[in-house]
Amino acid sequence: MALPGEPMARLLGAIAFAARAHRHQLRKDGETPYVSHVFRVCLTLRHVFGVDDEATLTAAVLHDTIEDTTTDFDDIEKEFGAEIATWVQALTKEKREREPERERKYIDGLAKAPWQVKVCKLADVHDNLLDSAHFPSPQRAKTFRRSREYLSVLDDSDEKVHRAYEIVQRLLNDLDPRVV
Repeated sequence: MALPGEPMARLLGAIAFAARAHRHQLRKDGETPYVSHVFRVCLTLRHVFGVDDEATLTAAVLHDTIEDTTTDFDDIEKEFGAEIATWVQALTKEKREREPERERKYIDGLAKAPWQVKVCKLADVHDNLLDSAHFPSPQRAKTFRRSREYLSVLDDSDEKVHRAYEIVQRLLNDLDPRVV
């Protein structure tokens, strides 16, 4: 385990933080601990997309904490700094709003987001697409539709983002070849 000040200390701290924050949650299958999703998003970012920036990996692990737990922006900022808190906030949907308005604002925010947020969201979409194999047909179709909506604003001239975008686009086309 890294000691404070070592290169991966913040990431390791975020892994423990996310595990505690999501400890009672399950994925949609009702069996898989939710925290496995945020770990897979981080691993996808690193090993599939090739992103090794520690701050971005940290944001990936924390990406659902504000949206899906009692954690708020201030908690993330206090533990991991303003930059990561801002990225996690950008990856958070405002659940108090009605779905159409919430999604429109979320997509608008993703379109303007920095590359770190975009690659985290692409890793999130990638993992959700892989999970969709276990979904009933209507839920799977919704996942495909949402993924296409997100992809419509996530491509970017940044090499890291564009590479991740292409990987996710190929996966989506493989899973849902009807809409190529």
